[in-house]
Amino acid sequence: MTQTQDDVRTRTFGWTDPAEHASQIGRRSGLELLRAMAAGEFPAPPIMHLIDLFGMRVEEGSVTLELDPQEFHYNPLGTVHGGVLSTLLDTAAACSVHTTLPAGVGYTSMDLNVKFLRPATIASGRLTCTGSVLQRGRRTALAEARITDPGGRLIAHATSSCMIFEIPGA
Repeated sequence: MTQTQDDVRTRTFGWTDPAEHASQIGRRSGLELLRAMAAGEFPAPPIMHLIDLFGMRVEEGSVTLELDPQEFHYNPLGTVHGGVLSTLLDTAAACSVHTTLPAGVGYTSMDLNVKFLRPATIASGRLTCTGSVLQRGRRTALAEARITDPGGRLIAHATSSCMIFEIPGA
């Protein structure tokens, strides 16, 4: 990614073909797939490039992502847009569920309940978002995610329900 800070700000970034991800559906466990992504052996999905997520750490039942707030994340109030924070929370919560799934089993988010507790800006420093599975059954899972600043202060919190299903033809 390149970014300029001249009078006219621009941003250019690239991503890999999303078909690469689709081709892996049902072939690997969620934990194997996300660990390969974290190790750089498998490309990150386009959304991670779009909002500039990095630093993925993966364990069974938990995923941690990092984000350095940038101007292109800002809303008209001069803080990181709630949609960017929500995307970060949704990604960490849902991916934490993904780490618990065997090959041939998929999931989708059913809801995301977000609480914004303090604003984030460039001055906040690197944000860390950790998602954790709270409960997983055969058909649904409940996960949470927390965004904290470098001082450990809570920026936002979310809970998410995910539907779990067998992938046809996997």
